[in-house]
Amino acid sequence: MSHATPASAIHVLVVDDEPGLAENMAEALERMGLRCMHTQDPREALRMLNEHEFDLVVTDLVMRDVTGFDVLAAAKQRHPDCEVIVVSGQGGVESAVEAMQKGAATYVRKPVRIEELRAFAQKQIDKIALRRRTEDLERRVDENYGAQGIIARSPQLRAVLQLVRQVADTNATVLVLGESGTGKEVIAQAVHRLGRRRNGPFVAINCAAMTESLLESELFGHERGAFTGAVRSHRGKFEYAEGGTLFLDEIGDMPLSLQAKLLRVLETREVVRVGGNSPTKVDVRIVAATNQDLDQAVRDGRFREDLLFRIKVVPIRIPPLRERREDIPALVEKFMKEFADLHGRPIRGVTSAAMARIIAYPWPGNVRQLRNAIETAVLVAPGSWIDTPGLPPEVQGALTETSSAGAEPPPSSSSAATSSAAASSPHAATSHAPVPDALSTANGDGAPSAPEQRLEGLVMNLEDVERILIRNALRQTGGNREQAARLLGISERTLYRKIKQWGTQVSP
Repeated sequence: MSHATPASAIHVLVVDDEPGLAENMAEALERMGLRCMHTQDPREALRMLNEHEFDLVVTDLVMRDVTGFDVLAAAKQRHPDCEVIVVSGQGGVESAVEAMQKGAATYVRKPVRIEELRAFAQKQIDKIALRRRTEDLERRVDENYGAQGIIARSPQLRAVLQLVRQVADTNATVLVLGESGTGKEVIAQAVHRLGRRRNGPFVAINCAAMTESLLESELFGHERGAFTGAVRSHRGKFEYAEGGTLFLDEIGDMPLSLQAKLLRVLETREVVRVGGNSPTKVDVRIVAATNQDLDQAVRDGRFREDLLFRIKVVPIRIPPLRERREDIPALVEKFMKEFADLHGRPIRGVTSAAMARIIAYPWPGNVRQLRNAIETAVLVAPGSWIDTPGLPPEVQGALTETSSAGAEPPPSSSSAATSSAAASSPHAATSHAPVPDALSTANGDGAPSAPEQRLEGLVMNLEDVERILIRNALRQTGGNREQAARLLGISERTLYRKIKQWGTQVSP
């Protein structure tokens, strides 16, 4: 096999009603290491296709009772990715071409030459292997970056994305909840792009950004002369979103009078423009978002309970960034590359000292605040690396604040000087530099040092930082994975996956 997929992972069905031929072809393919089943009864072949999974089918075209076209159709219906090779007798080229038009990959002429059959089979095996590698890559990208490019390495956000996938292909109304800056609109867009309305428009409106009269006009539209300045008719966002998704951001700030009108639209699926009388049917999916506690708003009389029931069919709560710190390194890398390209800056990475502080900071403004901080750091970096002095003052002091609360002391001034020199030096370690074992201890006596002291003065990529932190946690806990995961603020499953990925590089 020329590709990574092992031959034994390819399952083959061989069908030919000529006595002995199906068995001979199956035996020839088995010598390639393939797992083969064969039959000379085409009706039996249809049963086998219904009961087993096959990657490759080799079938004669002209058979009694059931033809090769029937086998081809059954194979494609039961296993859409299954590759089919048809076997054609002399003079059957036209039928073979017809079979290829119906989904067969290629054809082999009778009398069958074993080497030719193997060559054709190998081409299909290579195609299957390539498809599997592509699917595996897409799966791993999706695991690391979530749906639609969303960074999701933490179990908390992965659970959110799993829920997004489950509800995306429905018409259920979704309410996205979360603090400001967590990415509620990004989740709303993912619901839209992963659903059946993906080819329709995605229309967003901020319910807190305009006056009541303007918001009413923008949502529902208005007729000419409806109010002073209405010189022409205007379609509202409901009409613009026809066949797609309407995203109502900050719905908790919508005035009560408009809440009543919105509720009526959700119940009747009709809008009446301001100043108009004729209702217009609308086919729109609603995704709303808020950073408010709407249950409390109902108790305070600021939000209609019946409207809350309507929009809270599927609530999706986005955890704040401080609760999913595993996502921070990947987000930093994403924003760093984005702004380095945008501003034409030769940024190669983030120093370990800076990364330690970024991870330690609680980020009250969530992803939006982190993104802005990384853009500033990219702009002010004096060289190719983002270092601690380029971070906002509150982020620079993140580890110091932790220290004053009872953690280990911050790095000494000499350590900081070493870090600055290492970061600016043309001989600083590249983004793929090996991680010295000395990082795990202080002064060579085996006692763990402060996190910033272990990392200060080194420049490495984000993967290196993760390996260091995991190795140190395992050493501090004597190899206890449950305690190490708790210390790192990640799930034990995530830790196990990292250990499996890096092997001895994170051994305690």
